[in-house]
Amino acid sequence: MNFDEYRTYDATGLARLVADKEVSATELLALARDRAAAVNPRINAIVRDVPATPEDVPDGPFAGVPFLIKDIAQDYAGLPTSQGSRALKSHPVAEHATVVRRWLDAGLVIFGKTNLPEFGAKAISEPVVWGPARNPWDLSRSPGGSSGGSAAAVAAGIVPCAGANDGGGSTRIPAACCGLVGLKPGRGLTPAGPGMAESMHGAAVQGVVSRSGRDTAAMLDIISGGEPFGPFVPGLPTAPFVSRVGADPGKLRIGFRVPSAINPTPHHEAFAAVEAAARVLTELGHHVEELPRAPYDDAALARDFLLTWFVFVAWEVAEAKRLTGAGDDAFEQDTLIMAALGRATSGVDYVDAVQRRHEHTRRLTTFFESYDLLLTPTLATPPPRIGEFDLPAVLQRGADVLIKTRTARFLRYTKIIDDMVDQNLGWVPYTQLANLTGRPAISLPLHWTADGLPLGVQFVAPLGGESLLIELAAQLEQASPWADRVAPI
Repeated sequence: MNFDEYRTYDATGLARLVADKEVSATELLALARDRAAAVNPRINAIVRDVPATPEDVPDGPFAGVPFLIKDIAQDYAGLPTSQGSRALKSHPVAEHATVVRRWLDAGLVIFGKTNLPEFGAKAISEPVVWGPARNPWDLSRSPGGSSGGSAAAVAAGIVPCAGANDGGGSTRIPAACCGLVGLKPGRGLTPAGPGMAESMHGAAVQGVVSRSGRDTAAMLDIISGGEPFGPFVPGLPTAPFVSRVGADPGKLRIGFRVPSAINPTPHHEAFAAVEAAARVLTELGHHVEELPRAPYDDAALARDFLLTWFVFVAWEVAEAKRLTGAGDDAFEQDTLIMAALGRATSGVDYVDAVQRRHEHTRRLTTFFESYDLLLTPTLATPPPRIGEFDLPAVLQRGADVLIKTRTARFLRYTKIIDDMVDQNLGWVPYTQLANLTGRPAISLPLHWTADGLPLGVQFVAPLGGESLLIELAAQLEQASPWADRVAPI
């Protein structure tokens, strides 16, 4: 097999070739490593090698398929999990994450860890410790974040599928930037252990970015299910997720919305993406209609999301310092700013924001009484350029003074907060809803801009709607195939 042949297969297809002894795991790993050697210097997707033994893989559903994991919340025993931070770059972990163990048991050959922003705290992947990951569709642009390295690697053809996770859009945003499928499962369906029961009160979940709906479904089958130390036993479907690929989703009622309170005037390509999806959906027999307003208070949800996010970053910085003895100089300026804002948040305000998730969930649940799915763009703009969200020099200097004098909490009274809101959510105002409400959502690569850049669309489903999203994804993949689109790198 040569690379041109390798690239035409998704992970399911490669696994079938290995099972039929048409190709070996060793040969596939060599192809993946050769491709990485050729393109990774340009896209900076893989930041750490993982020892791989393709000759001795379990006889699982993906036996022999090369795979990459994200360098946060997907621990590999004996290696550091950097979380995109200088503080943790050389701090090894003692045991595999549950999700990694399940991938290994499925026969996947893990040979590297992928790039991400520090602590996964941004929608772009430009960490100081590793340097920026780049989008294979345009090397001057971001592959998104926080699973940007994984998405870049898949889009560049290194692997057909890679590990991702999602606490505010971190699977769906990179999928949308790189022309891939990205599913965020509902709360609790995938494991967070063994280091914790659930991350960010269940808002953050595990998953993959992939080139096909069937890979996404099959991977969800592998990683779904609780663990003995988990907070609850998740409800699983009566049939495997992969069995829903090709099943008829029926005639669906779909409401769509493009403007948001965070970005009332999205890029015209965001409108074009949803309009194109609506046309295909209508041709497939679904009922699609535009919503006069968002079915939830998106401005309040954004504030609640950022408040809890800043507090979580403050905890992550404190935990990294506890584990490694690192000082402030081991963290990025933006991270220290977010941490300072988190520490300046009162306990009552934090609990208020967490408790208000129920309000957002009830509003979304009311919407689902009339509709089966919510449709939005995944991005409000095309993928941004590398460095586009760097703080202006004058604000960087001012922030440095406040951080060094331990008065950074006063940043909450400056323009820097508005700038950070714009940077973090202005171009991705749609994805946090599914995280805070615990509902499943998927980004599908149904649109490319006039400049040839991917810009995905998002579907949000009710509780337990993963199977429906997989059915619809397969139907849309059949109607508007995307696998033949190849990034120009």
